[in-house]
Amino acid sequence: MIGRTVHELRVGDAAQLTRRITPETIREFVDATGDDNPIHSDETFAAASRFGQVIAPGMLTGGLLSAVIGTRLPGPGAIYVSQNFRFVKPVYVGDRITARVEVAEVLVERNRLRLRTVCLNQDGEPVLDGEAWVIPAQEHVEYAEAAGRGTLGALACAPATLAFRAMAFWTAAGLALASQAFQLVKFPSPPRGRG
Repeated sequence: MIGRTVHELRVGDAAQLTRRITPETIREFVDATGDDNPIHSDETFAAASRFGQVIAPGMLTGGLLSAVIGTRLPGPGAIYVSQNFRFVKPVYVGDRITARVEVAEVLVERNRLRLRTVCLNQDGEPVLDGEAWVIPAQEHVEYAEAAGRGTLGALACAPATLAFRAMAFWTAAGLALASQAFQLVKFPSPPRGRG
């Protein structure tokens, strides 16, 4: 993977990736985020909804854009500043979603890019559109991807997974410190009454 700097990018530069949405994809996303809304997993519940069937979580689709930004344009080292989404159509199990990012504006002096973001289904219909601001890497990056990585769930959920792991670490560390502090505190014996 190559992380390009603001000096290496021009308006109109674009990148994309395509992924098929499967029940496993949805399950991995739901497990990683805890978004267990039954509209995403329970066929009976979803059949009674306005969609008539299970739909993918909107942020799963949005996560595909994050994957394009973090791996292709501008690539490794890029940092999100903001992202807005407009969910246009539902994404169903079996849909092939193409996430596309295009450079709309380059602010060299601020090291910022404004990106047009869109996800299209297999029929070329937009299911999500929006705009992102990102900070590309300060220096050109060439990153050799680790072998065996890259399920869609891991790709789309990496930021959430990292946040959950960090939260778990700090919670465990805080509990360990609190336990040690409690053991170090010597409480005075209660006063003995006259009796």
